[in-house]
Amino acid sequence: MEHTHSRRSFLKFFLSAAAGMLFALFFGYGYARYIEPKLMKVTQISMKNGKIPPAFDGLRLVQFSDTHLGHDYSIAQLVKVVSKINQLSPDIILFTGDLVDKPNQYEYLHKIAPELKKLKAPLGKYSIYGNHDHGGYGTDVYKAIMDESGFSLLKNSGKKISLLDGSFIYLAGIDDLMLGKPDYEQALAGADSSHFTLLLAHEPDAALETKKHPADWQLSGHSHGGQVQLPLYGPLITPPFASVYTEGMYEEDGLTLYVNRGLGTTRLPFRFLSVPEITVFTLRTKEKST
Repeated sequence: MEHTHSRRSFLKFFLSAAAGMLFALFFGYGYARYIEPKLMKVTQISMKNGKIPPAFDGLRLVQFSDTHLGHDYSIAQLVKVVSKINQLSPDIILFTGDLVDKPNQYEYLHKIAPELKKLKAPLGKYSIYGNHDHGGYGTDVYKAIMDESGFSLLKNSGKKISLLDGSFIYLAGIDDLMLGKPDYEQALAGADSSHFTLLLAHEPDAALETKKHPADWQLSGHSHGGQVQLPLYGPLITPPFASVYTEGMYEEDGLTLYVNRGLGTTRLPFRFLSVPEITVFTLRTKEKST
């Protein structure tokens, strides 16, 4: 009788454990497929540097990246992104690449610019190429959309962003590392070590070269934070040129790098422990940051 009771207890424990594992797998799949990809976290960062002119102190830069518009990221989601960014009252808006997942297959290209055009930033809207913007014969398509949307496309180029008192910061962007022809010298031709310089580079591992040039900060996307992470392990897979720097803030050899997790997905429509992100950078002089 005791033996039968023990067997029943073991069977009950086994069935309960199996049911629990199935529930966890089902819930985990549902969360990673349908919940986390729809989230949108706003990350606040102080962009501190002693070269930032006092007149720029307190100005807000908003970065968004990697929308990958397509089957798994809709125009309706882009509408929400635009609304959220405008609510943040940015002075400058920065898009760090990968607008459409497959430009040669996307049937709603004509709906993108009317939405991006609604983004407002008194000191300008700027963008760079990502690998998906070049892929699928998308190079000219992406440029046309950015032009119509009022974005300045920085392709191995830069410009001074000036205020009325004559002070300025230098903003530059390089072409995509994977499918473009990045030229750091050309992009940073107008930069010098005495003025604050911000470089946009789609792939974060560009920082390995950026730190050799007169740039103080680099903003990147591309990695999606790995898109799927495991606790205590981190990202399962990272794309090329995102193996050294995956997400968040890094300091190395005088260069500060921030890697934005992006908003959309690619290859697989899952996100787990890598919540979609918009980043707000508040410019701070060294004196005011302490």
